[in-house]
Amino acid sequence: MSTAPAARTARRGAAHRLAALAEDALGGPLPLRLRAWDGSESGPPGTPVVVVRSRRALRRLLWQPGELGLAQAYITRELDVEGDLAQALRVMWAAVRERGLHTPRLTLADRAHAAGAALRLGAVGPRPATPASQARLRGGLHSRSRDRAAISHHYDLSNAFYRLLLDDTMAYSSGYWTSDDPAFGPADAQRAKLELICRKLGLVPGARLLDIGCGWGSLTLYAAEEHKTQATAVTLAAEQAAYLREQVRERRLEHLVDVVCQDYRDIEGGAYDAVATVEMGEHVGDAEYPAFAASLRRLVRPQGRVLVQQMSRGSVAPGGGAFIEAYIAPDMHMRPLGETVGLLEGAGLEVRSVESLREHYVRTVAAWHRTLEERWDDFVRLVGEETARVWRLYLVGGALAFEERRMGLDQILSVRPTPAGISGMPAVPRAWYPDTDER
Repeated sequence: MSTAPAARTARRGAAHRLAALAEDALGGPLPLRLRAWDGSESGPPGTPVVVVRSRRALRRLLWQPGELGLAQAYITRELDVEGDLAQALRVMWAAVRERGLHTPRLTLADRAHAAGAALRLGAVGPRPATPASQARLRGGLHSRSRDRAAISHHYDLSNAFYRLLLDDTMAYSSGYWTSDDPAFGPADAQRAKLELICRKLGLVPGARLLDIGCGWGSLTLYAAEEHKTQATAVTLAAEQAAYLREQVRERRLEHLVDVVCQDYRDIEGGAYDAVATVEMGEHVGDAEYPAFAASLRRLVRPQGRVLVQQMSRGSVAPGGGAFIEAYIAPDMHMRPLGETVGLLEGAGLEVRSVESLREHYVRTVAAWHRTLEERWDDFVRLVGEETARVWRLYLVGGALAFEERRMGLDQILSVRPTPAGISGMPAVPRAWYPDTDER
């Protein structure tokens, strides 16, 4: 029996028109297959299938072209991916690299053409409501009140959510995967990372540690319990501070740990033996980072050490991206590694070592994503499907960004030398890496 009528019907379907619009916007062939709300399909077979469930998705993209509009459509289920979301994103990024596809930069003529196509598809209408999970910040960029709101948006989601997502260390940063043994899990990788930081900082019993942006206190608690360190933990997130204070009481560490809920700019005193800031520097801001680096130097004593674990990104796109900045980490700023090193050196710190943890973050984020999928129903009951889908997109996209080196992660160890230039650092730092003869 002839299939020509069916083929002509498919070509007249919504998917064909959507594919044509997408190819015009991207400037090249669509690398994914499309299925529209009317059941029609278009695009290369054998590739991941993007399912456009409703006309609202197209209307949203007309009002908000590009990454943010696509993310909004995904988290509201107006648009979905059939099968492996990571593979769909991987195919799309590969097309961007190999074919030179670009994000939409629509001219007025492009918008008029798209609006006409949308009109024929019945998708023209008022701007769809912004999803409830999107951040809504007010005030000057990196003012104290705005920074507090930005941190609260992400980290005060609920302690119950992070208990479900993370391992028992409650460390929300990259682990350090020192073994490929299947029995070596996320909690082991986190403890290996915490031990590595303590060794790099040269912590000994009684040493004074300042943990800026302490999260749920994984480093503070580890340093106090394992190295008998006098630790001061600083966070802007009220939920984190409450959790850490509870842990300090339960573990009877009141004599070793002080928890402060405040802005890093309000930290007083100094002469700490060591200062650590683990994946907090991304929230500081571009213009504010030189003053932040100067604070790190001011807060540590001469010959004291400073460890910065921080994400990096290329100079072309130093921010987190439209989706991450709207839903995960508003106002974040990532710069190339070399620029951060220069800023620390410019503040008077001597950078002694830089270690990339990029591949470690791929494994860490993948572990968080497995937990999310394995306990999907629990997450949905806890925070709702929209927020759960935000996190699915965030974790899948984040792991891929580190895998493809669009983002990096590094531990930068520095010291405040004495006026005479004495660092007090070991010439051969083998003690940083336990159970290893050479690095």
